[in-house]
Amino acid sequence: MECVHGRTEADETQRRVRNQKTIQMNVKLLGMEGDPKIKFLLDGGDLLKVRSSNWKKTRYYKLQEDCKTMWQESKKTFKSKQTCECWPSVPPTFSLDEIAAVNLGRQSEGLKKYTEEQVEGRCFSIMFKGRRRNLDLIASSEEEAKQWVNSLEKLITHMSNLSPQQKTEHWILACLRKADKNKDEKLSLSELKNFLRLINIEVDDDHAEMIFKKCDKSKSGYLSGEEIEHFYDLLTHREEINVIYETYAQTAGFMTPENLVEFLMKEQREKATLAEAHRIIENHEPDENVKAKKLLSIDGFIMYMHHPEAMLLNSDHQEVYQDMSQPLNHYFISSSHNTYLMEDQLKGPSSTEAYVRALLKGCRCVELDCWDGSDGEPLIYHGFTLTSRILFKDVIKAIKENAFKTSEYPVIISLENHCSVEQQKVMAHHMNSILGSALITAPLEDDMPTDFPSPEELKGKFLIKGKRLNKLEASYRAEAEAELTDVTEEEESNDEDEEKEKEKSKKKKLKLAKELSDMVIYFKSVHFNGFEDAVKNLSFYEMSSFKEGKAVGFSEESANLFVRHNVHKVSRIYPAGSRTNSSNYNPVPLWNAGCQLVALNFQTPCSEMDVNQGRFLINGKSGYVLKPAYMRDIATEFDPITLTRGDWLKHKMLHVMIISAQQLPKLNKKKSSIVDPMVTVEMYGVPADVAKKETHTVENNGFNPSWNESFQFDVYVPDLALVRFMVEDHDSTSDNEFVGQYTLPFNSLKMGYRHVPLLNKNGDRLPSAGLFVHIMVVDAK
Repeated sequence: MECVHGRTEADETQRRVRNQKTIQMNVKLLGMEGDPKIKFLLDGGDLLKVRSSNWKKTRYYKLQEDCKTMWQESKKTFKSKQTCECWPSVPPTFSLDEIAAVNLGRQSEGLKKYTEEQVEGRCFSIMFKGRRRNLDLIASSEEEAKQWVNSLEKLITHMSNLSPQQKTEHWILACLRKADKNKDEKLSLSELKNFLRLINIEVDDDHAEMIFKKCDKSKSGYLSGEEIEHFYDLLTHREEINVIYETYAQTAGFMTPENLVEFLMKEQREKATLAEAHRIIENHEPDENVKAKKLLSIDGFIMYMHHPEAMLLNSDHQEVYQDMSQPLNHYFISSSHNTYLMEDQLKGPSSTEAYVRALLKGCRCVELDCWDGSDGEPLIYHGFTLTSRILFKDVIKAIKENAFKTSEYPVIISLENHCSVEQQKVMAHHMNSILGSALITAPLEDDMPTDFPSPEELKGKFLIKGKRLNKLEASYRAEAEAELTDVTEEEESNDEDEEKEKEKSKKKKLKLAKELSDMVIYFKSVHFNGFEDAVKNLSFYEMSSFKEGKAVGFSEESANLFVRHNVHKVSRIYPAGSRTNSSNYNPVPLWNAGCQLVALNFQTPCSEMDVNQGRFLINGKSGYVLKPAYMRDIATEFDPITLTRGDWLKHKMLHVMIISAQQLPKLNKKKSSIVDPMVTVEMYGVPADVAKKETHTVENNGFNPSWNESFQFDVYVPDLALVRFMVEDHDSTSDNEFVGQYTLPFNSLKMGYRHVPLLNKNGDRLPSAGLFVHIMVVDAK
């Protein structure tokens, strides 16, 4: 029996056997043999896909043989010259690496809008990293929905726990399968060349033929079985790591615990004990026979070197390690501007998903632009623009549901209030009823506070930033002050000069509802009238927002005054209104001036957001980073511009050697397109520390390029410095194309030979890509 493609039943049987072998191999690699959850996903099933109230269609979803890609099939029959029922055209797929979260119930904006409450238990949504829209689905039963969610979550967890070596193996197996065009489990010379291009290596014909002949022991003209394994070994051989390993593996080609201690102390500059060496061998040596002899093989050494504890970022800093009992204004706080926007500020969509994404990235201060809705329900959108509108109450619900998934420390809700008194009362009601006891509506102390509470005291709490009718002190007096009814409204969207802005703010008044005003406890918004006025007339909780131009001016011309101001007050900085494309400013000069709430457009992938992510990468990604002691001292002399002598001046020399990279992604899916990588190392910090160095370009190799180039940097204020590693695809005729980057605080660098993970434009980890570097930090003489 034969189909239109000439494939016989025997061909089909062989294909199924091969697929089954691939599945078994990948399931074993994941450590999920016999697990009913992976079987459920491999079997797949029908789900109702929801895009609008009118677009709800059945789709068949299943996990592919690689155990990392989900496959979607339409229920219609495919009929074209290229397809037949037994061999359908390739439908849309997505990798599990692309999933940010799987949520049970009607949690997404789409499901809330387009489905009824009675299907709540049958609904679930898949949220993707980056800008890809959610996949909203309805299962046939509540039990089945739970099964999909639990199975996907378990598989994603297993995949994230794979060692880099296992991930490489997984990826190479998938590429080998793709290169094997006729599916005979053999590689011809042309298939080998195709495979090399798939993994981002371009080699000339002579070199490809040399590799092929070296592996073709049987002289059969193709590689199979052990020959492909030999080819894989040649491909994944890490000469640079072998050299290091062999220097210390003095006992019959293996590392003893003593050898490992010597390596850790001499090369990695770590305090190491024999007990520590035994723990590393126990945890990372894959060969049980070698482990039994208390030795570490080259494979075990590579697995250890890829483990988070051995990578560039100090593993101690991946947990909350800073003092969290200081007043809130003593911390840099991860902050978002126009959080509701998914794209630009003129016509981009507003969405509750934008709040979810920002909160999952550790953001601790979100912004809500509030306007009157036609049916008495306040809306959130960018005023006087074409951006879409969302309900205030839906945003508060989304914040409540996602606030503490990444960090347990407090979330500040920054209100830009343009609503009528009536709708302000509705806002107050929604926040009270939805946030409940987690909302701070009174000072923590019985007496009038004199300072901010700490992040530790405010765990799991929400704080409101906005206008207040009177001073907080008034509520503690026996005879309360006469209540005001209006306050000066501050516009965040204009870029007028100082005089025009003051004139406008005098004229424009906002009627304020007492119910909303009373919710503002620790973050009362006030107009800034100068540093001297702030010292004399403002209470600790009265804070000002500065647009970027004014703030940068202060950070350059009155840097020490700004630093001192931020010791006893809070400052929020926001992007200029002229940034209609939601671009970002450089946050570093504002952190150098001690500003706490340096708000960026989280929805915009850019180097400024990379640096922001790097700043808050540490301290358990809590969104709070303690400012250095000299930025918490009211009498501080610290000035980031002039850099007089003081505790901040700790001149260091940073030596960086860029050794190699591994598995850089192809940017262009064309088979012939290969990355020409180059690496840039950038220093951010006080002006004296800002610097940039570049490697040469390696042509036609994104799989395992090597540079072995060394750079040196002077670092004068290490507490405020950040290091950024960026990989680009060099182009001599146009701008280089971004491949990946990693940014981290200078004080969180580990010395020695280290692997550096790489993140994509959206700040998500590239599954297998990385750099291999050597780091040395010494005191400058």
